Amino acid sequence: MDSAASEKSIIALDNWLQTPPGAYVRAWEQVCLDSLVADIFGFNAVQIGMPQIDALAANRMPNKWLADTRLRLHGESQRPVAVTFDHAELPFATQSLDLVVMPHVLEFAPDPHQLLREVERVLMPEGQLIIVGFNPASLWGMRQVTARIAGAHYLPGAGEFISMPRVKDWLKLLNMGVSESHFGCYAPAARTERWLQRFAFMDRAGPRYWPFFGAVYMVQAIKRVKGMRLIGPAKSRKSAKAPMAVPATNKHRERLDGQG
Repeated sequence: MDSAASEKSIIALDNWLQTPPGAYVRAWEQVCLDSLVADIFGFNAVQIGMPQIDALAANRMPNKWLADTRLRLHGESQRPVAVTFDHAELPFATQSLDLVVMPHVLEFAPDPHQLLREVERVLMPEGQLIIVGFNPASLWGMRQVTARIAGAHYLPGAGEFISMPRVKDWLKLLNMGVSESHFGCYAPAARTERWLQRFAFMDRAGPRYWPFFGAVYMVQAIKRVKGMRLIGPAKSRKSAKAPMAVPATNKHRERLDGQG
């Protein structure tokens, strides 16, 4: 997927998130993220993409930013985008972030492997990463496969939905150990709020009877550094400098001027 196609896919996702199933997904993701990030300590945290939710709302780090591939027009998002970037290079210093959250970013990225490598670069040792994605092994995933034949997509059509086992394999190659994983949104691929509410019982039964078939998953991983052992909690570190967040457009301009 090239950059132009990726941008169109992200816009399609933005529109889909305003639909009843999009609101259903956002509600589950917000609750789950609040639980995951509440007890992650440090100084600097970044949410990449999807400003429709506040992935860092429950986190208590002093420095929190929203990064996106584009600035949002007024009304597109209630939250300001602090940093713009391209997928090939994140505008943060190496080993400068304690937490990165990526909701539905990898599946619409032109090169998800490169983006993950960049995330590993900017994370501190023992820093944490949370990835959110659509599960291809779900009722929604099967609906998406049949939609490609019929031409009536339920989810945004251009995304490449990546399975959780595949994401875990990529993380393992980067020496990142998975600490937690979760599935949610077990209702069938209904388009109206009324039908989604009728299948609310599946969200209660799903984690017990078919736990790996939720439409959305979350993976939480920790950056491991060989030969390093931290003593004491991370929040006891005496000082930490906030990373210099430079928009990607500015970085490109510096290179053209011969300063980069």
